[in-house]
Amino acid sequence: MRVSSGVPGFDGLVDGGFPDGRLYVVSGPPGSGKTTFCSQFAAQGARNGEDVLYISMHETKEGIREDMSGYEFGFDRALDSDRVTFLDSFSSDGRRFFGLPGDRRDRSGVTNRLTGFINSRDIDRVVFDSTMLLRFLLDDDEDTMIQLLSSLKRTDATTLLISEMTDPSAYSEEHYLAHGVVFMHNYLEDEGMRRGIQVLKMRGTDVDTDIQDVEFTDVGLRVGSAATVTH
Repeated sequence: MRVSSGVPGFDGLVDGGFPDGRLYVVSGPPGSGKTTFCSQFAAQGARNGEDVLYISMHETKEGIREDMSGYEFGFDRALDSDRVTFLDSFSSDGRRFFGLPGDRRDRSGVTNRLTGFINSRDIDRVVFDSTMLLRFLLDDDEDTMIQLLSSLKRTDATTLLISEMTDPSAYSEEHYLAHGVVFMHNYLEDEGMRRGIQVLKMRGTDVDTDIQDVEFTDVGLRVGSAATVTH
């Protein structure tokens, strides 16, 4: 079964969508569209009647709502629906869920609580923003990070992890463990800023690995030929 990204033009790059129940990393530099991509993924799940868990390690629910308020892909409605559970590290619930940085006794507890929540709620889609701050929470403990990612892979949810990275060849644990890696490009070309998207790997899928143009529109990101559509 394939899971639609909710991003016009992207699903065609990965044979119709993400293979469901797998773990994917969305990487790229700041401002390249990672959070917007994943927010469209979450909103698409809510529209489909799926249960979505959106975890932000650096932004509140109202903050991410404001960040996405300029788009018209239904993220605001998704957040207000009973289909999306939003969890951040600032609220009392979030602090109980994730613990506090430096609490070595609770490292494995984060994995158990997260996977337990996903399994008990039959969560279909997960967005995790971001692995950089998760590493900080886990005191950059590699073993615990690998344990967490491996446990996420064993759930039935389709999970997108946001990873800050400027060099697509600089792999870390999450890139090796993930079933797929999507890289968002953001660079100057011909005296202007070019944004692009590239599928670096997608296990079990015939993918187009060329860099595709990305356009930020009023309805969110559009990829490739879909980026030329005007509204």
